[in-house]
Amino acid sequence: MDIADVTGIANTEVSADTAETSPERACQGQVLWHFTMSLDGFVAGPDHAMDWMTGFSLRPGLVEEYAGTTGAVLGGREGWDACPDPGAIYGGAWQGPLFVLTHHPEDARPVAGVTFLSCDVAEAVRIGLEAAGGKNLEVFSPTIGRQLLERGLIDRIDLHVAPVLLGDGIRLFDRPGGVPVRLESLNGDDRLAAVDLRYRPVGTGG
Repeated sequence: MDIADVTGIANTEVSADTAETSPERACQGQVLWHFTMSLDGFVAGPDHAMDWMTGFSLRPGLVEEYAGTTGAVLGGREGWDACPDPGAIYGGAWQGPLFVLTHHPEDARPVAGVTFLSCDVAEAVRIGLEAAGGKNLEVFSPTIGRQLLERGLIDRIDLHVAPVLLGDGIRLFDRPGGVPVRLESLNGDDRLAAVDLRYRPVGTGG
């Protein structure tokens, strides 16, 4: 999922014990790293292309659920430059404060409802959660999400696996030479269970 699409250490386990938290954060929403992702782990095609986000369905009501629990969105500059339209988030079902983290806010074109930040990722999360007003802060950037994950600042990773193989593009999590980051499932009782997926090829191309 890019900014405008709903449709964002040895054997490290990320837990609340390692998070850069404060007592105030307990009263706030969660930090969600939220994306629709291809089966082979890409959240965007080359150059942040999102033309592959067609030809599949989502669970009825899914977009509305996320739109209702999202208070603010945090994205990266490359994703924003690829699709600079805050009104396209969740197909227009969501409106709210959008923050774009960038090294060069001075050359960003002003857009209503969009704040360009040039700060540490932890500070960006603090600002985003404050703006979210008790709802969730959604992170729509693989790069920012990776940095937040390493600092223990991601509360949840929500993924919707699309039935497509891209083969190239921007991966959800890319850290060459890195070690595994252990996760636990929030679906069902077995938090260490693998997820079973079964597909068959139906063709190539768009």
